[in-house]
Amino acid sequence: MRYTQTASSEQMTFLGEEHTTRTKQAGVPIYRVTLVREGKMPTYESRIRSSASAYTVLQEYLDGVDREHFVVMLLDQKNQVIGLHTVSIGSLTASIVAPREVFKVAILANCANILIAHNHPSGDCQPSKEDRAITQRLKEAGALLGINVLDHLVIGTDGRYYSFADENML
Repeated sequence: MRYTQTASSEQMTFLGEEHTTRTKQAGVPIYRVTLVREGKMPTYESRIRSSASAYTVLQEYLDGVDREHFVVMLLDQKNQVIGLHTVSIGSLTASIVAPREVFKVAILANCANILIAHNHPSGDCQPSKEDRAITQRLKEAGALLGINVLDHLVIGTDGRYYSFADENML
């Protein structure tokens, strides 16, 4: 790949000396990336020790939603919950998930591990083939970034959930 110079050059002679001046043509944006806390949720579980403890936190967070929500739980080295982030809100039957959106917040939060989850408004917690595919893709992306994907929970209704880790699918 070659980089090209976009600024124009002009040569001038001033008292026998040659000078080159450049006129600026375009600006380069300068960004600052921040993570903003939107609030807090009271919970009994601050450390994730099992899929059941993760389910307790996620069930509280997703209580009352009427569409599919894809959520990432951010965890430190000791699996303490750093935070929760809703990656996407979909329809009754689907939610679009891109690995960059899942890991963007994980990198900003400086987390060591993540746990991903989504709800099935139908109540059926059995994972679809798309659920299995995105789980594998996120696990591979996490391995490249050095962020472990510990589990993927599919939240149903009436206290039911499916854990990919418990079923040795992760």
